[in-house]
Amino acid sequence: MDYAILSNDRQYTYFTFRNQMIRFRTSRRLERYTEVLEWDFGYIVVMAKYESFPAMEDYIDLIPILEDLYIDANDFLSPIQKVRIQYD
Repeated sequence: MDYAILSNDRQYTYFTFRNQMIRFRTSRRLERYTEVLEWDFGYIVVMAKYESFPAMEDYIDLIPILEDLYIDANDFLSPIQKVRIQYD
C-alpha cells in the first residue's frame, strides 16, 4: 500500500498509513474532506466542507504534527505516494 487515508469525525482529523494513525484536532465546523488536490511530502491541499459554507480549499501540514509526536517525518512520509479520502 503506497497511499494514506485522510478522514475526520468532526473535531478530529485522522491520517492513516499502513498500521499507524495520527489524530489531530480540527475545527468542529468541519463536516468532511471532499477531495485531495495535492500531496507534497507532508503538505496536503484538500477541498473541505464546513458547516454553513460551500466546499473550500484547505491546507494540512503534517510535518510539525509529526515532529510534535516525535515521529521521524522523513521515515514516515517517504513511502507515501498519494492520499485518499475515505469514510467508513
